[in-house]
Amino acid sequence: MTDRPHSDKLYDRATRVIPGGVNSPVRAFGAVGGRPPFIDRGLGAELIDSDGHRYIDFCCSWGPLILGHAHPKVLKTIQATAARGCSFGATTALEVELAEFVTGKVGPLEKVRFVSSGTEAVMSAVRLARGFTGRDKIIKFNGCYHGHSDYLLVKAGSGLATFGEPSSGGVPASFAAETLVADLDDQEGVEKYFEKYGDDIACVIIEPIPANNGLLLQRPEFLHFLREITAKHGALLIFDEVISGFRVGWGGAAKLYGITPDLMTFGKVIGGGMPVGGFGGRAEIMDKLAPMGTVYQAGTLSGNPVAMAAGLATLKVLEKEDGYNRLEELGAYFENALKENLGEVQGTIVRQGSIIWLIYQKEMPRRADQIEGAAIDLYNRHHRAILDQGIYLPPSGYEVMFVSLAHTTDMLDRAAGIIGKTAQSL
Repeated sequence: MTDRPHSDKLYDRATRVIPGGVNSPVRAFGAVGGRPPFIDRGLGAELIDSDGHRYIDFCCSWGPLILGHAHPKVLKTIQATAARGCSFGATTALEVELAEFVTGKVGPLEKVRFVSSGTEAVMSAVRLARGFTGRDKIIKFNGCYHGHSDYLLVKAGSGLATFGEPSSGGVPASFAAETLVADLDDQEGVEKYFEKYGDDIACVIIEPIPANNGLLLQRPEFLHFLREITAKHGALLIFDEVISGFRVGWGGAAKLYGITPDLMTFGKVIGGGMPVGGFGGRAEIMDKLAPMGTVYQAGTLSGNPVAMAAGLATLKVLEKEDGYNRLEELGAYFENALKENLGEVQGTIVRQGSIIWLIYQKEMPRRADQIEGAAIDLYNRHHRAILDQGIYLPPSGYEVMFVSLAHTTDMLDRAAGIIGKTAQSL
């Protein structure tokens, strides 16, 4: 096992002043065992930890670093913007420029508002849906993660008509009672909810490309069904594209599947590595937001100039360098390399563009309950061995990998070889 004395010391210090030693739970490496390396810097497709060990990075800060770490054009933009001031709590030209760029690339967006995280974007979009419709209940799906706001941290009850129960301490049952939880790819279940609560349902929210509980690619027919049933009952359809937005293409999953949702949420890529989220949709809905309407949403750091500049610089590089075609090529290359190197190991590689998930089971799951525990266990058991050979994978078998424009085919070959050899040894 690779020694990381500096990381170990930092972790010991962290546990004394930070709960669990981390500021986001998965970073603690609880699922994969061992202690996490503390990262000192990133360059291109690589991470360097505080002990000087280098890793090919397939986490990419959970998706936003689509150009890789410390891209020179993004860095130059950040430095120039910060030199003029890091925050004003006032309007700037940069937030207008990014809003114009984003709405120009995503058809369903007539207006957009920026916030500071994906969680905040989803929380605001759901509040807006409730304010616009005058209804309280929402439908979400098992296997879709929408941030850690109270009413979205729920799990399904034992029966279809059972309201959600809190799955986190500190969430009142009364909050969860307004959230209905359905299974992905379960048209009948959604229909029954609308039959019983149709006049009370404000919105259906879904990750059209669920990528927070594995990569659970949905049938296009199911997503089109959600568009039809929400329109029929006067509810809104929200596509949570915090991960897929500007990762799978300019129009995100909405364009990929030819669906026009009422509201969409974004994050990750549009921040260029900085804390940014956004939500938007039809103008008549967005204009219900304060100061024009009665739905309140605010944030001191919303539209932060440094973050806006980083996001805009990232998107312009993607545009100039034909980024999505290159990412598709790199994603397909890595998929094929993994298949070749896994050999006789039973596994399924699920891919959408530059998002890739390796699951050690024969059938590709579309729902959370189709993921086999043994498959996750195998991934978690060999994570440390792969890490010690210089490959940084997400520290949970439920998380997905990301390829960036900074990855080279040599890097992808090396990573696939190590992953395949380690899997075969187990």
